[in-house]
Amino acid sequence: MQLMMYLGNDLIEAVPLSHENIRRPGYLGSFKRTLKLKYNELISQCQQPLEFLVVEPNPQPQQKTNGTGSELK
Repeated sequence: MQLMMYLGNDLIEAVPLSHENIRRPGYLGSFKRTLKLKYNELISQCQQPLEFLVVEPNPQPQQKTNGTGSELK
């Protein structure tokens, strides 16, 4: 997983994340604070909104089910 920081439509930086720690309180916030400090000057000069997205760059294929929760074969 990655935390991606966008300024308007521009990707500024992508940080790799540990999937196991995503739900830990403060885990994502610490990365966001670090990125905001790192790019403070750029953020202050731009009129575009700052956005953070958490994405899985290579999603796992999902198994198809028959509607009852059982896998189709």
